[in-house]
Amino acid sequence: MAINLDDDARQRLQASLQRYCAENFDEEVGGLKAGMLLDFCLREIGPCVYNQAVRDAQAEMRDRIDAVDVACYEEEFGYWSRGGRGR
Repeated sequence: MAINLDDDARQRLQASLQRYCAENFDEEVGGLKAGMLLDFCLREIGPCVYNQAVRDAQAEMRDRIDAVDVACYEEEFGYWSRGGRGR
């Protein structure tokens, strides 16, 4: 699945990459290079991050579904064990 960013997010990420390169590599990177690096990261790293996020969401949903079983459980055939006659 391709990861697509809206224009604002893409521009902000490119600017962030440019700043990161300038501060950590002492290298000025133009908008074109930053865009190419961003595209590479989205294609190469993005799917790993995306897949992990999906696994995390699935685990969270399983935990919540398991909690429903506990929270909504009602004992079956409990009339006589409670003393009968609606007690």
